[in-house]
Amino acid sequence: MDPDSQRIATIAERTLLAILVSFLLLNCACSLGSSSVAKSAPSAPTNPPAAPNVNSFSNLQQKQGWAGSALLPTAYNVCSTCSPSGPQATWSMTQQVSTPSLSGSSMQLDIGGQTAFSDILWNNHLIGDFSSQGIPDPNHSIVPTFHNFTYDVYFYSTNVSASQALEFDINQFVDGQSYIWGHECRIAGGNEWDIWDNQNNVWIPTGVACNPANNGWNHLTIQVQRTDQNQLLFQSIALNGQKSVLNHSESPTPSNWHGVTINYQQDGNRTQEPYSVWIDNLTFSYW
Repeated sequence: MDPDSQRIATIAERTLLAILVSFLLLNCACSLGSSSVAKSAPSAPTNPPAAPNVNSFSNLQQKQGWAGSALLPTAYNVCSTCSPSGPQATWSMTQQVSTPSLSGSSMQLDIGGQTAFSDILWNNHLIGDFSSQGIPDPNHSIVPTFHNFTYDVYFYSTNVSASQALEFDINQFVDGQSYIWGHECRIAGGNEWDIWDNQNNVWIPTGVACNPANNGWNHLTIQVQRTDQNQLLFQSIALNGQKSVLNHSESPTPSNWHGVTINYQQDGNRTQEPYSVWIDNLTFSYW
């Protein structure tokens, strides 16, 4: 968000679904005896725990529901008077791009403008309020069942060094609480991953390096969890095969929203140098 981690994420809305899985374990008692003692019938093998019933939205870069907004310094609230044509910040989205692409249909996202350190936030309400995927959850019975989330995406840029930062967020709004798992790859800002402190509205440096490749595809996988104690658990970040385990916990904040959403954000640098990022094979999993 902001050049020195003061940018406050006004992460727009929420929406997603996930299914709680039960683990079935069959235990059978067996008694063993010596050759002189009658033996019981062999016990049936114990079944392993059932695998989680993982739900996924795949190829989200091809789907509807993406909304772009400008965030201007120094407040970094959504600018209601800003236009994609500028002048403060400019932005655009193009879907079904064949080159560069891995799937044959990537999404191109552009940023520019005249106001230094301006950001462009892209948000998609997947489940719950304002669902773009047809899962509105009006009875609030679906969203509370989801505790685990994975954001898996490939991204490409021909000028990645022009980015102050790239941000990838998972958001859950449930039972009057807001859970924002914000992840920011600082590039011009220092090539390090930061995560979001929900209660204090600040970025926390993780010490994990973030050096995305230029003119090449980068593969990012983020894993998070809402714990049984209703804490945000930042579990791990994997970039281009290098996985870093965080296991860092934060506390949620109050919210009236309901749902699951994801964000992707491009931050402008000190000259608001224009640059583009292509997103492909975006899969969001929840359970």
